[in-house]
Amino acid sequence: MSLRLLHVEETDLLQFKTDMQEAFQLGAMEGDYDGDTDVQILPDEDIERSLHTEGAAAYKAVDEDGNMLGGAIVVINEVTGENHLDFLYVKHGVQSKGIGRFIWFELEKLYPKTKVWRTYTPYFEKRNIHFYVNVCRFHIVDYYNPRHPDPAFPEDAENEGDDFDGMFGFEKRCF
Repeated sequence: MSLRLLHVEETDLLQFKTDMQEAFQLGAMEGDYDGDTDVQILPDEDIERSLHTEGAAAYKAVDEDGNMLGGAIVVINEVTGENHLDFLYVKHGVQSKGIGRFIWFELEKLYPKTKVWRTYTPYFEKRNIHFYVNVCRFHIVDYYNPRHPDPAFPEDAENEGDDFDGMFGFEKRCF
């Protein structure tokens, strides 16, 4: 399969968001998620906040026919070189074909001046944890939970209370 990583265009946004939400929702349901299955795992406002963050860039992975198979949103800080992978997804039904790996390694090529990449994933997403640690070579640096809230998003632990089961924080240092 021949893939290309392209910027998401305005005309792609609806499909991009829908595919990402479906991938996150179904991924949670197939994993060890034990929360309310009627709750949207990735709400629109989280995607919008990411897309409108200063330094944000959205990418889509497309096959030779132009079909969108996955994508990512990154936030790039050209001054510090400390970049963030906000979201990376592979469209439901085409996982385990190297698409996520392709997306990640293409992003690394696009931003060679990166000093450190950061990202998060919920504690129950074993597939994501495997991907970030074993494929992308990130390191787990934090486990955010009600007793150790993420300083960037303390409201997550406060708003969810005992229902907030936690997120792993990852870093990948680039030398």
